[in-house]
This record gives sequence, structure tokens and C-alpha cells, in this order.
Amino acid sequence: MPNPEEARHDGMPAARFDHAIAYNASLAVSSPAKEMDHKHMAAPAHRPATNDKHEIRPGQSLELLKELHILTRDGKMNQDSRRKLKQVYHLYQFIEPLLQEVRQEHAIRLVDHGAGKSYLGFILYDLFFKALGDASHIYGIETRDELVKKSQELASRLNFPGMSFLNLSVAASIESDLLPATVDIVTALHACNTATDDAVRFALEKQAKFIVLVPCCQAEVASVLKKNKGKSLAQSALTEIWRHPLHTREFGSQVTNVLRCLQLEAHGYQVNVTELVGWEHSMKNELIVASYKNLQRERPAARLREVLQTLGLEEMNERFFAA
Repeated sequence: MPNPEEARHDGMPAARFDHAIAYNASLAVSSPAKEMDHKHMAAPAHRPATNDKHEIRPGQSLELLKELHILTRDGKMNQDSRRKLKQVYHLYQFIEPLLQEVRQEHAIRLVDHGAGKSYLGFILYDLFFKALGDASHIYGIETRDELVKKSQELASRLNFPGMSFLNLSVAASIESDLLPATVDIVTALHACNTATDDAVRFALEKQAKFIVLVPCCQAEVASVLKKNKGKSLAQSALTEIWRHPLHTREFGSQVTNVLRCLQLEAHGYQVNVTELVGWEHSMKNELIVASYKNLQRERPAARLREVLQTLGLEEMNERFFAA
């Protein structure tokens, strides 16, 4: 992956992106993962086998792997490169079943929000999309024009015609005729703070079948908790949970993701939460996968409103809205 000095779309070090793509191989047998649909976790029978050294798979773009710093410029691999390639395959192993399920119905429309340099999109296209030969498409949404242009140039150089990169805000992307009216999968990998919620809003508007989120740096809820702390202290002993500044930040992060899960459930999604990698690698480690099942909405919607009211977060009703 890129050097630690390089930055992704949200300003985080690219080294953290290494962690973001390091899907834990043991997830398939861990207890949280067992809660997920088995068909989503099962490895498709056609998947090419890789050896214990995680060598490059036949047909992979060597130029792309050089761009991702998995291969050196002279095309060689070292121990660190093999680790990075293993991380790529772990992430792909997780997302591929979702792609396979959509493909059984029609060409895939995947949108990566806050795409940055679009590493995730390029990996998925190289390992899956480029062999399809249909209208399947990946859209990278990013607000920094220089990153959009760089991704466009790389896709052209690699001859990846099924990739588009758009310089759009979330609001603009919902209305833009450059994107389909509905999409199948929305991803947001380490989309910082409210960018994850923006991706959720986009996914709901576009009726996405799957939503894959790795939240990062959730500060907005913590700031509201802090603002209302004095008033809340006099009302409930539970406020002690976030009285100290460190606890405010940690609790705010936890509550943010709880609210996101309730919001998705209140829109008919089945939600599963698990670890992306071991906690020893990254504290920004939560993986949220939502699958649209048209489930009952009333109870999670009521719980969402109750949590917002109990914690004094009513002003955030517009962000964490039910169906």
C-alpha cells in the first residue's frame, strides 16, 4: 500500500488503509461472523486457489499492484509486500460473495463514497469486475478534484472501462444523472466523521441492497454530548458514562455506530457488526454490513428515537432518521 506519509481522502495516514483492507481471515469462523448470512461468508467454488505465500493471481494487473505499492517498481515482492497482498485477498474474500449475489440478478452497480485515491475500487475491479464482460460498473465519489483526475488517468492507463470517478458532494451525487437511479452496493471505507452518515443517506436514497461501512473518527455525536453535558448531569446518573472528556469521545463513537445500526434497521435492513481486523492493529476497527431484507421497521425506529431522546441528542433527529 502507499507510504505512511501519503494520505487518503479523509486525511488519515495511508498506513491506516493497510489496516482497513486487512480483513481478518479468522472472521469466517469467529463467533460474530457466524451471525452473518452463511451465503455471504461462503467462498464461491470458482475462486482461484492461492498458495500459502499469497502469490499474485493469474491475470492481475502488475501495474496496479505497483501503484498500490504491493509490487516494487521492478516488479518484485518482499515480506511486507506479501503481507499487503494477503490483506487485499482478505478484503476481497469478504466482498466477493456480495458481488456474486448481485451478479446472479443483473450487472453490478457499486458506489464507493469518499473514494480518495480509489484503492478499494481498483482492487475490486481488478480481481472481479474486469473479467465479467458486462455492464457492471464501479463509481468512485470524491470531492477532491486532483484525486478524481488521478484515478481517471490510472483507470484509462489500465484499460478499466467500467470505472467512473466523479467530483461530487453527497447531495449532488444523489441528484446527479451521472449515477444510476438505484445501486446495488455502497461502500465507505474509513469515511471520516459524518462522511459515513452521508454515505448511508446516499445508500438509502439509491435503495442499495448492501451497505459496507468502516466508520472512522466519529466526532459529531461526542460534540453534542459535550455541549449538553451540564444539563444532563442534573437529570440522570447515566450521564457519568460520558462525564470525563476521554469517555465523552469514546462513548460518542460507540453511540454513533449504534445509531447508524438502528437507522439502517429502521429502513428494513439486516445489520451485522463485527471486527475488521484485530484490535491490536487498529482502534478504528468496526465493520458494519447491512443487507436489505425489508424487515419490520417500527421497533428499531422507536428505539432510535428513544436513544436520541434519552441521551439528549434530539437535535440529531435529521441525521439519524427513520423511514
